[in-house]
Order: sequence, then C-alpha cells, then structure tokens
Amino acid sequence: MFGLNRQYLWSVVPLFGFGVGWFLDRKETERMTMFRDKSALYGRTLKEGEKPSWP
Repeated sequence: MFGLNRQYLWSVVPLFGFGVGWFLDRKETERMTMFRDKSALYGRTLKEGEKPSWP
C-alpha cells in the first residue's frame, strides 16, 4: 500500500528515532545553558569581578 513495504519501514524507523533523540538532546542542552555558573546548579555564586565561563 502506497509503495511502503517492510524493508522501507525497518530503515526509516531507526532514522526517525535518531532524529527525535538528537532534537531532544539539543533542546536539553539549550535549556541547561540558562543555569551556567549559577548557584542553582553548581552551588556557588560568582565572586565580584569574576567572569562567567561562557563568552
């Protein structure tokens, strides 16, 4: 039906899973950048005059 066969599905499903996992990993990394050098994540505050670890 619609030219889809079992071999096609066995090749597309892993690629789709990889794509979803990659997307979720990127979103989690993006979310965690909000907490860099903040006491909520690392348990310390920056000293006066100390630069954050990201540019």
